[in-house]
Amino acid sequence: MKFLLKIILSAIAVLVLAEILPGVGVDNYVSALIVAVVLVILNAFVKPVLVFLTLPATVITLGLFLLVINAAIILLADYFIAGFNVNGWLWALIFSVLLSIFQSILHSVLKKD
Repeated sequence: MKFLLKIILSAIAVLVLAEILPGVGVDNYVSALIVAVVLVILNAFVKPVLVFLTLPATVITLGLFLLVINAAIILLADYFIAGFNVNGWLWALIFSVLLSIFQSILHSVLKKD
């Protein structure tokens, strides 16, 4: 049950960020929900492979290269989902950082219950 609630909260965060950021767009609520599900799938399967392959760059940059990996995951979601648009690497980077912050705040509320 908490997994579904986390996906719904992530979809809400995607909607809010799409309204705030001019370089990110979501067509409707269903697209936001699909974005949340696709991001969960990409973070579960693709991100560990990318982290492993770029481990030297991550170590050299003291972990800052993980921000680039997160932006790449957002751009992959943009490629796969028709109702989700991100205008370039900078907006993907900003979106991924703000989405991580929103998700950590929303998920911390769930842990208190």
